[in-house]
Amino acid sequence: MRRPHTDPMAAPGHDWFARLVLPAGVRPDALLLLVGRALRGVCDGFTAVLLPAYLLALGFGPLAVGIISSATLVGSALATILVGVAGHRYPQRRMLMLAACMMAATGMGFAGLSSLWPLLLVAFVGTLNPGSGDVSLFLPLELARLADSATPASRTALFARYSLVGGLSAALGALAAALPDLLVLRAGLSSLTAMRSMFVVYALTGAALWFLYLRLPAPDQHATPATTPLGPSRGIVIRLALLFSVDAFAGGLVVNALLSLWLMQRFGLSPGSAGQFFFWAGLLSAASQLVAVPLAQRFGLLNTMVFTHIPSSLCLIAAAFSPTLIPALALLLVRSALSQMDVPTRTAYVMAIVTPAERPAAASLTAVPRSLAAALGPTIAGALLVMGWPAAPLVACGVLKIAYDLALFRAFRHIEPSG
Repeated sequence: MRRPHTDPMAAPGHDWFARLVLPAGVRPDALLLLVGRALRGVCDGFTAVLLPAYLLALGFGPLAVGIISSATLVGSALATILVGVAGHRYPQRRMLMLAACMMAATGMGFAGLSSLWPLLLVAFVGTLNPGSGDVSLFLPLELARLADSATPASRTALFARYSLVGGLSAALGALAAALPDLLVLRAGLSSLTAMRSMFVVYALTGAALWFLYLRLPAPDQHATPATTPLGPSRGIVIRLALLFSVDAFAGGLVVNALLSLWLMQRFGLSPGSAGQFFFWAGLLSAASQLVAVPLAQRFGLLNTMVFTHIPSSLCLIAAAFSPTLIPALALLLVRSALSQMDVPTRTAYVMAIVTPAERPAAASLTAVPRSLAAALGPTIAGALLVMGWPAAPLVACGVLKIAYDLALFRAFRHIEPSG
């Protein structure tokens, strides 16, 4: 039996706001996780845009940008493995607070270090996210907790809000990538110092998240802990994880840090201009999260995942061959409006086809191959850029994603979510 809710956010002074933001059938403590996602999204938005410029300012080349981006994804994957294997033994609140501490340490490391190997180490063990999507240790912990806080009927809408908050905040964060230029003009700071200050902001956000997660309700002392990560759903989770890894590898070829680098090198875009583009792209991605809910209700979760994804991949391929900046940006914006509709539907699909006790492990074990596969992409994309093949990462990403969508539809079109 679910215990009575005692979270301070459910107090009368806050309950009206929770009812306004959250869909019906969701406990008010989910609001804390949405706030946390917003704070992390802002940081992910500006770091994805500034990371290549920052590393270039330190004297590194495109290959180093790709390698460091890969290191962040590999580290996130290994941390997520630990969540999937052992996370069911520990309170989710405690693990979220640990992740917040790691975020604070990551920001201070990038703000204070200048050599490649120390930065690689911090990227590997830290929480830095070089892309627009969430691939961090936070993700499986928050998804499992959100799934438990919602009824089956409201779960897709809740995950859509979670993705919407992430997309909007990442868009604002991308816009904040112009702040270093303002600090150079108004405060007289060097460009390198101004960019370092943004990683200090990243660290302070990690500290703020620690206090936020501290307010989450304590775990039920009478609840029986899960004894195994996965049970009856093991086979289906493994199949999904393998397919998701193809999608993630393709996405790793054009993470925002590498796409930002491509725009800077191909069309001469400044970091501030790139940030403005990612702001509008993020707004379109965020808005699409809400559109995904009625589409999923009418056409089903799987159909929404697949048939919105394929056109976005075609736009990416077309952008790779665009001779000028404006058509390329237009195609990339259309891609942004379509490419993320599968995020809330995919999460809801996974959470609905496993038992409640399996949700933390399912969220982790479907994310692990994604992170590992995505980790290969930035290094390969950086090498392709160095070799003078700027269109290759975008084309390869689009082709692989279309292949993934078709394989997913064929394998799971007869499997409907049940809970």
